[in-house]
Amino acid sequence: MRLLAIDTASAQCSAALWIDGDVCLRAVPTARDHAQLLLPMIEAVLAEGGLGFEALDAIAFGRGPGSFTGLRVAASVAQGLALGAGLPVVPVSDLRALALQARRMGVERGVLPAASPLVVAACLDARMGEVYGGTFDIPAAGLPPDATESVGAPVAFRPGRRCDALIGAGFGAYAPALAPLIETATLVLPEAEPCALEVAMLGAADAAAGRVHDAAAALPVYLRDNVAKPTA
Repeated sequence: MRLLAIDTASAQCSAALWIDGDVCLRAVPTARDHAQLLLPMIEAVLAEGGLGFEALDAIAFGRGPGSFTGLRVAASVAQGLALGAGLPVVPVSDLRALALQARRMGVERGVLPAASPLVVAACLDARMGEVYGGTFDIPAAGLPPDATESVGAPVAFRPGRRCDALIGAGFGAYAPALAPLIETATLVLPEAEPCALEVAMLGAADAAAGRVHDAAAALPVYLRDNVAKPTA
């Protein structure tokens, strides 16, 4: 599987090239320069991997939730590149990508088991006093499946069970409201941002399973359509 992955859902811009499990990655923290940074990063990972678009099997992108502007950048770039190269797209949830990142980092740090089921809650700051959240049941040595995602007040984000790991800026921005979760988790990663590395890992698995779409399906998932006021 040869796949390009991109993510611009947060205060990080990243691109990754997946070649049968090997990864070329570029990631840069940025508040608002995703549109200027992304294409040069894509060119860099393709050059490092020695591939052109004609050699790819698909393009994966972080479809959200996240920054509205960032999501539009990733979706439009993925759609344009896929249309030009005649490639399918693989939309990947940014909360799901965060859940995989939590597992990877926890295993690397030796604080989470490498081959046991895990419960991971991912939570992003949705602004306006709200969070995007999702809870992922990750099988032993497996990848997180899709899960229900929501937007709402931090106090309303309750997985209903103890989580092994918590990840995402929501846990930093709303730590007091989310304290019941934070106090019982083994690993808390409030500084983590979605990254094209995990988008590539999940995108490659989804593509291998046939979960690909036409380029026209490269659309962002906002969860919240009304940006003028919080949802009721």
